[in-house]
Amino acid sequence: MRLKINQSKFVAGKIAIDLIKAPFVRLLKGKDAVVEAANKIILENLKREKELDAKVAEIIEEHYDEIEEQLADDRQLFFMIKKRLAPEYDIIMNYEDRYSDLAHKILDELYEEYLIEYDVNDNQVKNVIFNAFREYAKAYEEIDDIVYEKIKNQSREIIPGTTEYEILYEKYLLEELKKRGMA
Repeated sequence: MRLKINQSKFVAGKIAIDLIKAPFVRLLKGKDAVVEAANKIILENLKREKELDAKVAEIIEEHYDEIEEQLADDRQLFFMIKKRLAPEYDIIMNYEDRYSDLAHKILDELYEEYLIEYDVNDNQVKNVIFNAFREYAKAYEEIDDIVYEKIKNQSREIIPGTTEYEILYEKYLLEELKKRGMA
C-alpha cells in the first residue's frame, strides 16, 4: 500500500505504540519523541517520492505528442519511467522492501538520538517497526471503507475534497485507529 503524506503521523504513532508494547524496548524520551523522529523519516521518503512523481509527469508532458502517436498506456508508461528513475531519488518501488528500509532508518535514528534502548538484537526491534508498517497498511483499507461510510451517512451530503470532508475524514480515521490501538 502506498502511504500518503497525511498518513505518516498515524504510521509513526503505530510504530511508537508497538515499541511501547515490546517488552524488550524502553522509550527514553517518551512516545512523542519517537513519533516525531519516525514521522520525520517517513515524510522525507514520501516527499522524495512526490518529487519523483513530479519529474515523471514532467517527462511524460515533454513527450506527450510522441506518446499519443504511439498510443502508449499513460499509467504503464508512468510506472516504467518511475521505476527507472527511482534509484536517483533513493526510492524503493516494492513496498515490502521500502518498509524494511524505512524500518532500518527509523531504528538507526531512534538509537542514535537516544530515544530508545533495547537488550535484544537490532533485527528484533526492526521487525517491530516493520510490522507496524504492515499492520497499518493492512488495517487502513478496512478503516478507509468505514470512514467513507460514516461520512456518506451524514444527515447532509458532504462533498469529497472539501475542507469539511477532510476534517471529518481525519476525525473518523483517528477514532477508528484508536479503536484498534493504533493511535
